Amino acid sequence: MKLINRPQYTNRIRPFIGKGLIIVLTGQRRVGKSCILQQLMGELSQKENANIIYINKEKIEFDFIQSYMELSEYVDEHLVVEKENYLFIDEVQDIKEFEKTLRSLQADDECNIFITGSNAKMLSSELATVLSGRYIEFHIQSLSYEEFLEFHQLEDNDQSLMKYMTYGGLPQLYRIGLDDRDLALDYLHNIYNTIMLKDVIAREQIRNVPFLENLIYFVSDNIGKLISASSISKYMKSQNVEVTATVVLNYLSYFCNAFIIDKVSRYDIHGKRLLESNEKYYFEDLGLRNTLAGINQVGDIEKLIENVVYLHLRNLGFEVLVGQFRQMEIDFVAKKKGAIIYFQVTYLLSSEETIEREFGNLQLIKDNYPKYVISLDSFYSGGKRDGIILLHLREFLKMSF
Repeated sequence: MKLINRPQYTNRIRPFIGKGLIIVLTGQRRVGKSCILQQLMGELSQKENANIIYINKEKIEFDFIQSYMELSEYVDEHLVVEKENYLFIDEVQDIKEFEKTLRSLQADDECNIFITGSNAKMLSSELATVLSGRYIEFHIQSLSYEEFLEFHQLEDNDQSLMKYMTYGGLPQLYRIGLDDRDLALDYLHNIYNTIMLKDVIAREQIRNVPFLENLIYFVSDNIGKLISASSISKYMKSQNVEVTATVVLNYLSYFCNAFIIDKVSRYDIHGKRLLESNEKYYFEDLGLRNTLAGINQVGDIEKLIENVVYLHLRNLGFEVLVGQFRQMEIDFVAKKKGAIIYFQVTYLLSSEETIEREFGNLQLIKDNYPKYVISLDSFYSGGKRDGIILLHLREFLKMSF
């Protein structure tokens, strides 16, 4: 399998190796967690005194490890006392009560532990309860735009950008290729079905599957729009389907736990506080989104641009919020290490009304933090208006801030 070096992750992980913490890689299935795990294994195996123990729960050969008891037995058989032991477990959530084995191994300081998981609930329940303060999490996302270009050996141009927004950044797409659109989308749809079946329906024991599917379709068609659980509940009632707002919120949380979508809260810029109602949702991979909602490049282009901007900010390590300033909305407030950057996102600055809306909202914020407008306007890219910088989307996706 082709491996791509992803230093934004491996460089962050290395300082924590050997520090007594369980290293946890989380992220959507097929997002590249296993590749990063293999890169770390390759580096550590070069050590003279290293003993590598590797368990991949997606392989049939490890089907016999179903619970912590089989896991403990297998690890005990493969530990080498006189060596530095490194335990790697891929898709650890498929082992029942795995956390018991990890807690025992860590308590005895028997090995360095690396695990991957495809469900955030693994951290909020299994790990957080039993191993609180004993692990560090690294969230792995699909390929960034620059990684996508490298992986598929593409030039940086508008055609490549549209391919990125169409097919997303799941690494194994390189095996399928991007020339056959139907084949690539079939592959993505199969990945989506696997995630839904294993990490949502089976794990959460979903009975109302039709509503689950309708809800994710709704979210895929409403990227960038504020979503209210109560309004969805009322709409479903008008369609003679009784679903409470609580059920809607629960189902949305299941999608978030499986890393299909991310919930983005609203932030009161003036009051400097989070707002508790009406969030936005963005997909962790646009390819999966497009298999659900289809690809209408005319009707969906603004949604796709906004989702791509969100993903890049997350890739850069920002906490991303939707800004609320008085009665106006700021698309993104990006926060990191005490710094703040504001972003407005639009397709084209095609009219004075659009220009006034996108720049005008930012102009009313009277602090000195950087402000950007992101669009597909290449002619004005790099220009400024009252200190606000306009960037073409491709230029933005190559910046690190």
